[in-house]
Amino acid sequence: MTRNINSSRFPVLGAWFVFWVRFTVIFVVPASAFAEVTKVTIAARTPVLDGQAFGNTGPYEKLVGTIEFALDPSDRHNKAIVDLEHAAQGPDGKVHFTADLFVLQPADPARGNGVLLFEISNRGSKGMLGRFNRAQNNGDPTTAAHMGDGFLMREGYTLVWVGWQFDVAAPNLRIEAPAVNVPGRVRVTTIQNEKRTDATLNDLPGDYVPVDPDEPGATLTVRHLFRDRPTPLPRSSWRFGSLAQNGRPRLILDTGFEPGRIYEVDFAAKGARVAGVGFAAIRDAASAFRYRTDLPVRGRSAYVFGISQSGRFLRQFLHDGFNTDERDRMAFDLVWPHIAGAGLGSFNERFAMPGYSSFPATRFPYTDLEQVDATGRRGGLLLRYPTRLQPKVIYTNTPVEYWGQGRAAALTHTSIDGTRDLTLPDNVRSYLLAGTQHGEAALPPPPGQGQALPNPMPQGDVMRALLRAAHRWASGGAPAPPSVYPTLRDGTLVSADRLRFPALPNVTDPKVVEGPATPLPFLVPQVDADGNELAGIRVPEVAVPLATTTGWNFRAPRIGNPTTIVALAGSYIPFPRTAAERQTNNDPRLPIAGRYRDKEDYLTRIRAAARGLVKSGFMLEEDVELSAQRAARHWDWAMTR
Repeated sequence: MTRNINSSRFPVLGAWFVFWVRFTVIFVVPASAFAEVTKVTIAARTPVLDGQAFGNTGPYEKLVGTIEFALDPSDRHNKAIVDLEHAAQGPDGKVHFTADLFVLQPADPARGNGVLLFEISNRGSKGMLGRFNRAQNNGDPTTAAHMGDGFLMREGYTLVWVGWQFDVAAPNLRIEAPAVNVPGRVRVTTIQNEKRTDATLNDLPGDYVPVDPDEPGATLTVRHLFRDRPTPLPRSSWRFGSLAQNGRPRLILDTGFEPGRIYEVDFAAKGARVAGVGFAAIRDAASAFRYRTDLPVRGRSAYVFGISQSGRFLRQFLHDGFNTDERDRMAFDLVWPHIAGAGLGSFNERFAMPGYSSFPATRFPYTDLEQVDATGRRGGLLLRYPTRLQPKVIYTNTPVEYWGQGRAAALTHTSIDGTRDLTLPDNVRSYLLAGTQHGEAALPPPPGQGQALPNPMPQGDVMRALLRAAHRWASGGAPAPPSVYPTLRDGTLVSADRLRFPALPNVTDPKVVEGPATPLPFLVPQVDADGNELAGIRVPEVAVPLATTTGWNFRAPRIGNPTTIVALAGSYIPFPRTAAERQTNNDPRLPIAGRYRDKEDYLTRIRAAARGLVKSGFMLEEDVELSAQRAARHWDWAMTR
């Protein structure tokens, strides 16, 4: 969407820019032996915040459009794309498809830092402005609230989003993955939070429908825990319903779905797509924007960041060899999977389910180093790349990725049998954000689906500092701070049954949490007498605590199965405020009044912890006082809740 611009407000841009933003601009690339990107169409090009300057970088502009690709199925760089050879080919013998494109870039590229910062969209959304800019997340960032404090812009990045997932609906970023007529079966689980007779299979793409809704061989099973043996339900007791409003398939079970239990359906399907072209789209867009001079988006280098599902996407992107383009050049200099654990995903297989997130996400291989599993398979995320083509890699995880849904983050830095620590390669860093959860809750934390309040400990300050350090590292400067994560050798990483978690009133013992599928070890961060992690980067509110904050939270009885945990959630278990409250509740933890003289004493310690992080490279000096202000709000709420 374009709008009229008052040129007097943009002396840097001039009147020519006013003319420019009113029209669609199409960049057509002549066909060639390497025409991976064949066309870029910019449907709207507008200034951000009416031309407001972001520090020394100056004004930004927003580009919205599409990018078109052509892939040669016979090219060895595309051989890893499952079913690409079955897709329709154009007269040039290539498979053509289109993806959405969204860019925020400096209006004057010379004032930027020359880096294309890609975010792999999580289910079509845009999340890095919230993570790094303290912004209000929005699918079409436009307002000042959507830009937050402008950190990424002040740093000079060109922010790029390219659609990669075919099963999300507009206006979310998506890709038109080619359809293929191939046979296959679909297997997907669902967990309901209330008793009901119908269940929407939200992780299943709407394109995938049963070949025969009455297929006798289709199965539906139920189990209490993922590791339990599934119990088949009579075929006569369930059936496929009409599509849900979101376009996803529905199941009808006459006896009703019990809340908290795991139901898994398996059926012959049709409607397959070549989902793996999403990997090629990200690869080729990065390559085109950094190595060519004829496109509206350009950069000297490229970094890529992904959160959760999209972090798992990046791990598989590396494993499947897509960080090398068709001319054997590096696509990304820096790859940063955030809160992905040891997971991969259903991104590049027949009847792929990119949105599926459950125990099957934990797949071999688990680390960048070469490994051999119990079946003799060899693997490693970086094995496909010679040294000169290996990017810098940063992994950031929370305790949730060690505890929950079999993400098994410990396997990224231990042997497969869990008996020894690994030495990570020089180009890899791994950090545990101690005492946080998958995605931080609001402060104060509202009641959720768990028995405890969700965990509101912040991640943003550390993320901002790590990005600045990562840029220095990737651009040839000083190395990023050394990895910080729990290890077997110092006892900060232990098997779950050796966890020394205190017996807290009304808190279920975490030793009963279900670990990853056997025979994988279940290793988790060891805790102190309060139940807080010993190792990892401890943000000030974790280092100077007012509560026990964990990477697990048991399901509330009202949503069923209260001996299992809420997916991707942590707990906030407040300390008693006074000695009397401690005694009344039979709480073994010291009260707040026994830890800190008063609020001022607490904030003095918060600032000291923050300055310690600045010294270690895990916080920016500019964020120290903001951290103290947040801690002050935390204190006020904790003492009056």
